[in-house]
Amino acid sequence: MTQSLNQRSAPVVPVRNAAETRANATYDALMWALARPGTIRQLPENDPFAVAEALVDRECRVFASDAGLAERIAATGACLASAAQADHAFLALDTPAGLAALDDVPTGSHLYPDEGATVFASATIGHGRGLRLSGPGIDGKVEIRIGGIPDDVWAIRSDRCLYPTGFELFLIDGDQVLGLPRSTMIEVL
Repeated sequence: MTQSLNQRSAPVVPVRNAAETRANATYDALMWALARPGTIRQLPENDPFAVAEALVDRECRVFASDAGLAERIAATGACLASAAQADHAFLALDTPAGLAALDDVPTGSHLYPDEGATVFASATIGHGRGLRLSGPGIDGKVEIRIGGIPDDVWAIRSDRCLYPTGFELFLIDGDQVLGLPRSTMIEVL
């Protein structure tokens, strides 16, 4: 039984479902936020779990200061860990416990800088403390305003992000996200 080329059916192309489309759009927003520090990106949803869902898998160690979020993340198969062992940390930086956790997240080493954590926190983007950013991905300098987190965050970050070591910081305000990679220099205004 031979089929001619004209009788062959078209190849089957996988079609993304709604969850995959949302996860891809979330991942895309997060990566562009890191590539262009200080630029606000839109997330497809106003839900921190959507961020976790786009990034974590069974090989990730995750810390979440919010018990409800931790429970939802654990359901993905990711391993819940202490802040000191986390690959991804979802912190409440407006609390003393959140600041203590930020002081504990891994920063990697000069040999393995990739072992530094990725930190996510809620903040108010566009209002609050003025910051001047410079470094890779920024054309000269850019000024932003961030509220809802104490100035201690910037002091901890300055002490712990000694490039190439450090952590990436994503600040999330509803469906907006701003990325601050460890390579970004931050001047508190």
